[in-house]
Amino acid sequence: MSIYETEQSVEKTFDKDFIPEEQLQTQWSEFIELKKVITRLANQMKRPITILDIGVGNARVVKHLCGIKEIWDSIGLYHGIDNAEVCVSISNRIINELNIGTKAKISLLEANQISSLSEKYDIVMTTWFTAGNFCPADFSFETYKANQKKLDLETNPRFDNIFSAAYNLLNLNGEIILGAVYLDTDINRKKQEHFYTKLGMEIITDEKDSFTATREKFWSQRFTKEKLFSYFHFVDSNKISFTALDTYDFAMQVSIKK
Repeated sequence: MSIYETEQSVEKTFDKDFIPEEQLQTQWSEFIELKKVITRLANQMKRPITILDIGVGNARVVKHLCGIKEIWDSIGLYHGIDNAEVCVSISNRIINELNIGTKAKISLLEANQISSLSEKYDIVMTTWFTAGNFCPADFSFETYKANQKKLDLETNPRFDNIFSAAYNLLNLNGEIILGAVYLDTDINRKKQEHFYTKLGMEIITDEKDSFTATREKFWSQRFTKEKLFSYFHFVDSNKISFTALDTYDFAMQVSIKK
């Protein structure tokens, strides 16, 4: 079930009055790095590339991509999915307004259902910390704070299922791109908690957790490089690379090559 119920709830989470400066800067940093990946792959494959974007939100990414002719010409298909009907509605409206429906499409689909897709892609990506939003299917937002038993995230079957399926959807030499993930530091935990509190939410996690969650069913995991090597156990480690998105250990971009 999606956390988004109305257009207002979607727009509020993207509202610059609520978003911390670090997150705003991360948006642009990950976009700069994403443009580099798109250009490199298009040049390498000598053709426009295909993209699957998991979690399109308010269509921010495709709006920026199509605004740069050289980048948009390097893309043959942009397929965005989201599990929130309101996000799909917003994104489809923007695609219509931008008149880019000939090679951009949006589908209502849960991330754990991508194995049902028949297409193959050169890039399967998430942006703006979405990769950290895939909490275990059996996690209880209602009881976690009260039961005081900490969640062991050495494994995360939901993350594994989604990104192993994403890997299988890649063309040869394609890449999974985690546009931005939080680095697992105590400073970042406090920043996450501050952000959710500012949105009027109740935090149900503490300093012993490697993720931040709220009673309102927001979930945001932080990562170390070692954790990501472990989570992508089905890929040779030399095919996984990391790009810092800042100079203060806030976020990094992750590439997993096929």
